[in-house]
Amino acid sequence: MSARIKIDFVSDVSCPWCVIGLKSLQAALGRLDGRVSADIHFQPFELNPQMAPEGEDLMEHVTAKYGSTQEQVLRNREVIASRGAQLGFTFDMARRDRIYNTFNAHRLLHWAEVEGGGKQVALKEALFAAYFTEGRNPSDSEVLVNVAASVGLDPERARAIVASDEYAAEVRAREQLYLRSGIHSVPAVILNDEYLVQGGQPVEAFEQALAQVAAGK
Repeated sequence: MSARIKIDFVSDVSCPWCVIGLKSLQAALGRLDGRVSADIHFQPFELNPQMAPEGEDLMEHVTAKYGSTQEQVLRNREVIASRGAQLGFTFDMARRDRIYNTFNAHRLLHWAEVEGGGKQVALKEALFAAYFTEGRNPSDSEVLVNVAASVGLDPERARAIVASDEYAAEVRAREQLYLRSGIHSVPAVILNDEYLVQGGQPVEAFEQALAQVAAGK
């Protein structure tokens, strides 16, 4: 009998290491197929909650926020692109030159979880691809509606949510919950409400953590 593990994946749509963390987690679950099954819930975290709707130039934002040089940023992008490729994900850095506000994307992800049927996972993956592979703007209403429709969610319902403040209170409450719990960087992967795996860890790290939780250690 496989062990059922609840996984809260705290992350942001604009976080490249969150992509790597998710792909590593999924690969680890694949290795443990038959021994571990996962109940994954994507939880909201905003790297830049005060970001204006029009976003900012990505290079200017990163160098100012982290004190990095342009050379350091470019080297980090190469590392990210390489890690992504190893996990089957394409980071097209040439298409991604701005960073955006992601609050509305988190509201749609909350709705997708309410809808069930695996829609939240599908939407999360599609949002990652839209931003990191295709260079689309995840704060743009039409982009969000189109991405939602691409995974089988009702586009008109998605458009109505984006145009309103529906699920805003729920998303902010969850964001505050994890901030109060000490989560200040992402990805933060919480297993069974108790065990934390932090960062874009390699597949082996997730595999070991999942196996230990499954064994009750």
